[in-house]
Amino acid sequence: MTSELPEMRASDAERERVAERLRDAVAEGRLDVEEFGQRLDAAYKARTHGELEPLVSDLPAAGTVSASPAVAAGSGGWAQRVGGPATSKWAFAFWGGFGRKGTWTVARRFTSFTMMGGGELDLREARFEDRVTVIRCIAIMGGVNIVVPPDLNVEVNGIGFMGGFAEQGEGNSDPAAPRVIVTGFALMGGVNVERKRTRAEKQRLRAEREEERRGRLEKGDRKELD
Repeated sequence: MTSELPEMRASDAERERVAERLRDAVAEGRLDVEEFGQRLDAAYKARTHGELEPLVSDLPAAGTVSASPAVAAGSGGWAQRVGGPATSKWAFAFWGGFGRKGTWTVARRFTSFTMMGGGELDLREARFEDRVTVIRCIAIMGGVNIVVPPDLNVEVNGIGFMGGFAEQGEGNSDPAAPRVIVTGFALMGGVNVERKRTRAEKQRLRAEREEERRGRLEKGDRKELD
């Protein structure tokens, strides 16, 4: 926000607009949680435009920068992550390892093979070639770790012999999210599916909790003044 009259009194709506800019900034990784808390506290205490403006002067204007794929997914952005050519259809590790992470595009049929090795497939910021993805894992005296966001629809049904398939972490599947089927065979090895939030998502949730805490404290202070 900008103002030619920095001494003009700020309204509650203007303080809230600044708070929203700060929430977007911490979700995008532009502010850490500690700095977010300091700026948020100053925003709610600000009395004039001149006190509000420095809090967002180094941040982009609202709506000019799109959120990262991870943030978009957490706010109903799954439609933007489905479609387009696959960037990877298979992964192989023999006495070694492999990794896929970031904004790669998963093929509708993806195959991984590990023998006396290991690999990781991180789907938290990935795109998907189709709404239904089948990941077939063959693990022989090795293992594969598949990391997924909590709201992705995942089905695990592989077969293990002196090994197995497992799923960890709590999640709440989003009906709008793609469906991923993890299948295959593990011999003296294992395939693990782990539901886990991205760092940016964790920061956003911590920021929301911090804001709620400050809001409760502010209400308590107001009651004492009354």
